[in-house]
Amino acid sequence: MASANAVLDEAQVNTLIDNAGEAAGAALRSLLSQSTVGLAIWDTHLRCIWVNNTMARYDGIPRHKRLGRRPREALVSDPAGLEAVVRQVLVTQNCDTGREYRVPTAEGDRVFSASFLRLNDDEGQPLGVCMLLLGLGDERWTGDRLAVVSAAGARIGTTLDVMRTAQELADFTVPSFADYVTVDLTEAVRLAEEPLDRLGLSEGRVPTFRRAGMASTRDGAPESLWSTGEVVYVPKTSPFMQVLSTGRPLLDPLLDPSQEKWLDNDPARAAKISDFGMHSLLILPIHARGVLLGVAVFVRADNPKPFDERDQLLAEELVARAALSLDNARRYSRERTTALALQRSLLPSRVHGGTVMEVAARYLPADAEYSVGGDWFDVIALPGGRLALVVGDVVGHGINAAATMGRLRTAMRTLADLDLPPGELLTRLDRTFIRSIEDDNGGVEQPGVPAQPRGATCVYAVYDPADSTCTVALAGHPPPALVHANGEVTFPDLPHGPPLGVGMLPYESVKVELPPDSLIALYSDGLVEDRHQSIDIGMERVREALAQPVSSLEEMCEAVINTLPTTSSADDVTLLLARGLAPHS
Repeated sequence: MASANAVLDEAQVNTLIDNAGEAAGAALRSLLSQSTVGLAIWDTHLRCIWVNNTMARYDGIPRHKRLGRRPREALVSDPAGLEAVVRQVLVTQNCDTGREYRVPTAEGDRVFSASFLRLNDDEGQPLGVCMLLLGLGDERWTGDRLAVVSAAGARIGTTLDVMRTAQELADFTVPSFADYVTVDLTEAVRLAEEPLDRLGLSEGRVPTFRRAGMASTRDGAPESLWSTGEVVYVPKTSPFMQVLSTGRPLLDPLLDPSQEKWLDNDPARAAKISDFGMHSLLILPIHARGVLLGVAVFVRADNPKPFDERDQLLAEELVARAALSLDNARRYSRERTTALALQRSLLPSRVHGGTVMEVAARYLPADAEYSVGGDWFDVIALPGGRLALVVGDVVGHGINAAATMGRLRTAMRTLADLDLPPGELLTRLDRTFIRSIEDDNGGVEQPGVPAQPRGATCVYAVYDPADSTCTVALAGHPPPALVHANGEVTFPDLPHGPPLGVGMLPYESVKVELPPDSLIALYSDGLVEDRHQSIDIGMERVREALAQPVSSLEEMCEAVINTLPTTSSADDVTLLLARGLAPHS
């Protein structure tokens, strides 16, 4: 016997179904889990205690985010108004039908009809309220196509990452356009290499494709035979190969596995099509600037309406938008890989301080989203047992910045052979840099030709073991940090000087004490600057890290690098530590 305040929970719902008998119980379970009717149940305290999968597919609210919530927290359309409806039905027992339920999507509202009825126990006492949601025809594309494509532009291609872009295409089109979507890219695209032209069947080979993105109305995309990142099998006699070889879309509005002979050699895919009721198929090649990037597959299963020519036209526009983003990301990744390889080939693989200093260095390239910068570091042996320590940073990113860095490093080593004081060396390096810029473009910017970076910063320090001093000059660069033997860390007040490439003033040198067991830390601004924090906060962070006792310079390098606020830096990070060694007796 249930009281007027009875609360129906999920376990009781299951019990009711189990007690209904085998045939009726099976029918009820089908209604709750497989029906095209969205269904949710609220108890007498207006807490959601049951929701079927269809409800989540219709309005996009996952089951776990609806259970235990009131209607105002668990519905997307007029939640306050519908909560009042639920409460009214619970009190009066009068059904409320035909309520409009709108689900916003990128391409326009999808409209449903919501009905509410009270559930009673054997004595007529309320157990809760059931909500039923029915679709009102094909309202998925109520907005015009231009608006849909415009919305896609804001949600697809938000980063320069090919895998993420592929996933964004899949996410954007499920569930509003398709029930299941996959995006497979050629291995060349994933590796930022040159992709293929349209594939010819006469070549007798199939390129390697990897699953780059997938989305489904079902949790975990159980329709997929492959996980993201895995190699995808492409049968030679399949519609996928037909699309790849012709470069034209394929629309199969009424997919019938029994009539698809190519599935005879692909039983695993045939089983998925049958198990999930896939009945309509649309396959589009992904190509941009005349080359093949991959293939996008759209499938309808729960949605009874087959794809038509109008759907194909819209899908082509969405895929074309995504293809440009994918190709831009591929080209950007290729340039970053080239720039990184160039920069690493120009930087020393190891630094040596000989018998004069113990040295250690770290270089971290900028995150892939920002491309490689122009940082460099060097340790140069000088006459008289002295040692030059260098850290520099070329303005800009990419191949040009890396190439300019290489030229500056070479020029600095040449000037270092002249055994010049640090200030004079930077003055000559500044003039050399300006001449190289003028020689490259004849003093005139050339349209369509990327300009050489016009600025760089640098710190040049010469350590003399004879008197345990460092003579330092700065060209628009952050000052080095001095870690004294007692653990105190200071940033000496040095003349900053203008960046290289400005040609304004000569550079000054300042001598600082660096006795044995103390050390000097040279770094690029990527270590201390962050777009969300001031440089003072970054320098204090580095100061605290350098003040910590460690057993080696390598360990100290790690400790300083680990203080970075993010692993995705917008700029290169360079750190060079050097500690004077006590002379041997």
